[in-house]
This record gives sequence, structure tokens and C-alpha cells, in this order.
Amino acid sequence: MKDVLIITNYYPPETGAASNRIFHLAEGLQQRNFNVSILTPLPNYPQGRIFEPYRGKFKHTSKEKNITIHRLWIYASNSKNKFLRLLAMVSYSFSLVWYFCFNKIPKKVIIQSPPLLVAFTALFFLRSKNRKLILNVSDLWPLAGLELGVFKESFGYKLLQRVESFNYKNANLILGQSEEIITHIKSQLPDKQTFLYRNFPNFETPPPIPKREFTNGKFKIVYAGLLGVAQGIYKLCKELNYSNIQLHIYGAGAEQKMIEGLIKSNNDLDIVYHGEVPREILHKELIKYDITIIPLLNRIYGSVPSKIFEYAYLGLPMIYFGGGEGDDIIKTYRLGWVADVGNYNHLNKIINQISTNQLVYDYKCKIQSEAFKSFNLDKQLNKLILEV
Repeated sequence: MKDVLIITNYYPPETGAASNRIFHLAEGLQQRNFNVSILTPLPNYPQGRIFEPYRGKFKHTSKEKNITIHRLWIYASNSKNKFLRLLAMVSYSFSLVWYFCFNKIPKKVIIQSPPLLVAFTALFFLRSKNRKLILNVSDLWPLAGLELGVFKESFGYKLLQRVESFNYKNANLILGQSEEIITHIKSQLPDKQTFLYRNFPNFETPPPIPKREFTNGKFKIVYAGLLGVAQGIYKLCKELNYSNIQLHIYGAGAEQKMIEGLIKSNNDLDIVYHGEVPREILHKELIKYDITIIPLLNRIYGSVPSKIFEYAYLGLPMIYFGGGEGDDIIKTYRLGWVADVGNYNHLNKIINQISTNQLVYDYKCKIQSEAFKSFNLDKQLNKLILEV
């Protein structure tokens, strides 16, 4: 068996696209005759506190599904304070260095980025002609931070650009989850070996529900995911026209209290907040809805929300409100409707044009069938192991 180490900031029992992506990668490699081990912080995301079973521990090692998981100490925080968030990244970087000093590291290492500083630490300390370092880039930092308003074009931003460039140069192979990420990397390093590795799902898919009655002519739109600044769900709640829709929300995050307060103080907004539920339960709930919405507050170059592929597997029609490459995927595979990112008038216009006659069982089955054919994780993994 080939040994491979995966270094990541996120891993189950943490929830979200990042932890799911790495878990499916680890599981897929293990099933293809790789001896997989994971280096990750003690679970803390998205609450910003170490999960109850792991509190008071400096390190925790376990074996789950034949994968060895080393969980290292981190100063956990989800604060909006930039210093505290930086401290959290640096603390995990120190834990990584400590681990590197006292443990044998395999010849193949997969490193998740972002966070940039964590990836930099791993690449800097593990550089070796005899070791293959594979960088898995899921978002383009610091560029994404600039587009989100997290950074300004200052000395700090330029420093992070140099860190980004160092990471790309010192990786032997770069996995990018979008064509835009690959293009960005190739613009800096034309000869760098790259591989398009989409965040395809892997779960038991329930069949679409054949028929649902529409109450008062309204159809039900659902959002499920992180209630963070980038998603802009609080603004979405305020801007939607509820004349023919009811909005249902699942998830947790920085905007949760604001959304709960908005619902409580505005009875005219037809919104139902369900809180956070486990993923396996969420899938059974999602197929009860007519349509889902995938929003981003601003277009983020390189970003393709993994929800696109997950919801396609559920046969759930989508309204995509994020711009960029996601628009093209929705249109190419006929997965739903696209509204201009940031243009809430256009979004409401698109919603008003959707007929309940379009949200039929046959359409949902076509979406699911397309997903099984075009977003196949096993086929993608079989191609990847030839590169690794």
C-alpha cells in the first residue's frame, strides 16, 4: 500500500463543504489501496469552540473507516477580529511543526489550501526532492478575500500574494476545484502540473418526491448551508419578494442571530428557520422542497459552490445567484435558473417567471440523471490516482 498524509483545517465531525470534500478524498484513496492518515485540528468549526468530546486535549488520535486521524491543538475562534483569526491559523501551524519534528512523514502529502499560512507551513517544512507535495486549492486566496472586502491592496495583501506564489511553486501537483483556479495558477506557472478536482458528492441518494401540493399558489424555496458573510443570507431575506414563495433556511453561522431577529420582528416575511441539522437528515428534508437557492453576496473568482453538485444528486432544481463559473455549470447541464449576482431585482424577476408546472417530477429526475453521469466522484478519483 502507498502511504499518503492529508493535511487539512477541516474534517468530520465538522460540517460543511471543506470537511466533506477532504473526507471523500481520504475515503476514496483508502478504497484504492492507499494507507491514508489525516492531520487536522481538534474539531471546532463553525462554532469556533473545540467540540465537547475533545476539550482539554492537546492531541487526539483515532482510527475511523481504516483512516488514521491525528487531531492537533488549535486556538479555536470564529471571531470577526482579524488578529484572533490569524492567531487560530498560526496556532495550528505551530502544532503542525511540532508534529513534523517528532513523526515520520510519508513520501506523498496532500495539503489543503486555504488557509494560506497553514499550507505555507506544510510546504516550507516538508520540501524535499524525495517527497511529492500535492496542493489542493479550493479557493483563490488572497484574491477571494479582496473580492469579499476582507483585504485591501496593501502591504499585507502583497505579502499574502507572495505566500500564495511560494505555495504554488513548491507544490509538485496542484488540484483545483474550478477551471478558474486552474487558469489562475497557469497564468503564474504555465508548466505547473495541475488537475481539475471538483467537489463531487458521495452519498446515498433518495429519489425525488413525485408530487407536492402548492399552498396558496406558493412554492417553497430552501437554502441550506453556512450563514456567513460571503453567502449574504441576511440581505437575501430582506430583498426577496414573498408574493409567491416561502423561504426555508437550514444552517448556522455568523449571521444566524441577525436572521432570527429579522424573522421575529417582521411577520410579513414568509421565512421559516429550521436551525442546523445533520447532513443525512438534511438530505431527506431537502427533497421535500420545490427549488433551492445558491447565493453569494459577491462574485468570487475561482469559487464554484459544492452545493451545485450535491443538490443535482438530489434532483433539486436550483436558482444560482453567485456569478462566475457556477453560472456556466447551471446552464450547461440545465440544472435550473441563473440570476445576475448582486442584482436582487433580477433575482425576483427570475423567481416570478418560474411556473409551478416547471417544478415537476420528470424535471427533477432529469437533473438527478445528469448528475450521476457528469458529476461522478469514482471516475474522478480513478483519474486522480494516476497523477498521485
